[in-house]
Amino acid sequence: MKIAIDIGNTTIAIGLSKTGEEIDKIYRINTDKSRSTDEYMIILNDYINECNEAIIASVVPELNEVFRDYFLSKFSIKPLFVGQGIKTGIQINSDNPKEVGADLIGNSVGATSVYNKTCLIIDLGTATTFTYIQNKTLKGVAIATGLTTSKDALFSKTSLLPQVELQAPKNTLGKNSVDAFKSGLIYGHAAMVDGMIKRISDEVKNEDLTVIMTGGHARFIHSLCHQEIIRDDLLILKGLLIILKKNKN
Repeated sequence: MKIAIDIGNTTIAIGLSKTGEEIDKIYRINTDKSRSTDEYMIILNDYINECNEAIIASVVPELNEVFRDYFLSKFSIKPLFVGQGIKTGIQINSDNPKEVGADLIGNSVGATSVYNKTCLIIDLGTATTFTYIQNKTLKGVAIATGLTTSKDALFSKTSLLPQVELQAPKNTLGKNSVDAFKSGLIYGHAAMVDGMIKRISDEVKNEDLTVIMTGGHARFIHSLCHQEIIRDDLLILKGLLIILKKNKN
C-alpha cells in the first residue's frame, strides 16, 4: 500500500493507493499542531493498516517529525517529504525557490502530468492560490485570502454580523444580513477567481489556458465561476504518487 499525505493548515488529506497509480480511498482529518505522535497514531491507525511507501507534502513544519515518527515506529519506513533535492520534473522560476510550498509543487506535478504542461492551478484552502505553469516550469504565483479565512476575519471584526454557513444564497443581492454576508463571501470569491483567471490569461497571452481548481473550498466556488475550469479534488494526491514513483530508487 502506498500512502500519500497532504498536511495543510486546516485539514490533512490521507490518500491510499494499492498500485501507486491512482487514489483508491481518501480520508480527511482536522489539522491540530498540539496533538502528539501518540494521538496522531491512534487517529491514523483507523485509516492506515498497511504501508510500504509513503510520501508527504507539508506546509506545517511542526507536524513533520510527528508523521515521520509515526511511519518509522508503525511500519519501519521513512516517509519521503516533498522538498529540496526531490525529483519532481517541475522547474522553479522564482527569486527564492525554497519559498515555494510543497503543496504548490504537488499540485503542479499532478496538473502537468494529468492535464496540460501549461496550465493555471487554483487551490482553494486556507489561502486561495493561483499557480501558473508554462511547459512544466513554475512561472509565478498569486495568493489571496481563503474563503473561511475571510469569513472568520470579517466575523471577528464585526459585532452584528452573524456566523453563517458557506452556502451560496439564491440571489446576489441579499434581503437580510445572513444572505448579504453569504453573497459577498461566496459570489465575491467566485468573481475574484474569474477576474484573476482573466488577468493571468491576458498577462501570459494565452486565451485557451487550461485551468484546474482544487482544494477544500472548490465545492463551494467551482459551479459559480463563469470561466471554464476543471475541478479535481484529488490533484495534489495524484501529484504525490507521481513524485513517489520518480524517486523510487
